Amino acid sequence: MSNLYRPKLTQLPPDMLTLADYERRAPEFMPHPIFEYIDGGCGDDLTRNSNSSAFDRWQILPQSLQNFSRATTATRWFGQALPHPIALAPVAYQKLVHPQGELASAQAADALGALYCTSTLSSVTLEEIAPQVQQRWFQLYWQGNREQSLQLVRRAEASGYQAIMVTVDVPVNGLRQRPQRAGFQLPAGVRAVNLDTIATPGAQALDPGQSVILHGIMPAAPDWEDIRWLRQQTKLPLLLKGVLNPQDAARARDIGIDGLIVSNHGGRSLDGVASPMQMLAAIRQQCGEEMLLLVDSGVRRGTDVFKALALGANGVLIGRPLMYGLAIAGALGVAHTLKLLLEELEMTMALAGCPTLEEISAERLIKTF
Repeated sequence: MSNLYRPKLTQLPPDMLTLADYERRAPEFMPHPIFEYIDGGCGDDLTRNSNSSAFDRWQILPQSLQNFSRATTATRWFGQALPHPIALAPVAYQKLVHPQGELASAQAADALGALYCTSTLSSVTLEEIAPQVQQRWFQLYWQGNREQSLQLVRRAEASGYQAIMVTVDVPVNGLRQRPQRAGFQLPAGVRAVNLDTIATPGAQALDPGQSVILHGIMPAAPDWEDIRWLRQQTKLPLLLKGVLNPQDAARARDIGIDGLIVSNHGGRSLDGVASPMQMLAAIRQQCGEEMLLLVDSGVRRGTDVFKALALGANGVLIGRPLMYGLAIAGALGVAHTLKLLLEELEMTMALAGCPTLEEISAERLIKTF
């Protein structure tokens, strides 16, 4: 572990002005295989690269001379009052880049009033993270069966987490189309500590000609009946993370799911899929105005946040930028990343003529393709 962590900045240089500056400098603060693991997507990175460019296909149409006497970025998600619509996504193994890992990120989120999402694969237990941040949700990777999955939900409930989000685009731990080109392996001392008490299932015996993926891994993945069952097990708001298909959005609405994260896992699960910005408006149309919709994958600017809200999102989550900030300057870097994004959103609202989030609508955008 002593060779894992590069020295962190305790004071930010004046040229750290955007999230792109953090991404540019992040490789200096972590070993190359770890940077490649965090920064890379899967396949040929087609999806990873298109996520950000999808935002660029929309331009903002300002409206001048608006009254800003009661301007605010405040919002409410499931009754939780939030000062802004920017949250930290559930990123795994944060001790890869900082010795405090998720504790530092949670403290940064709390300092900026941001919602923090704890990953099933966090390198600090969900119980240790909980006291660090007031607004907190828990992300669940299905554990192959109902009993073990429910164990994690019950721990989250007991620790005061305020919602559960189930990742559905990677339905089983480790099922990703992502080669480790840089030879990445989890270093000693970094592991998914929340799973220490979860029994690891043995390898399933396969007949000759059967697929490791289709017959060995996918039988452990959840289906709609498992999600319907989970909905009945908890009174907490339940969200599905990784929805891109409007038909899935409609079905989630029909079985009582409270919210969706429109996401393609940052291009880390399947290459060649649609970006969230391509599908957001259609998903909003299917699920109605009441369901909470959040977007992740590719958010890098305050203008991106504005565009996502204009197309129907209630807010956004950031993943890779969290890790860049954490690697460079710990909690300070994560807090500054959030601050930059929020200030850019405020500037965009000011110059686009939108005093509140409710006034950001599709009429404020022009499609360039």
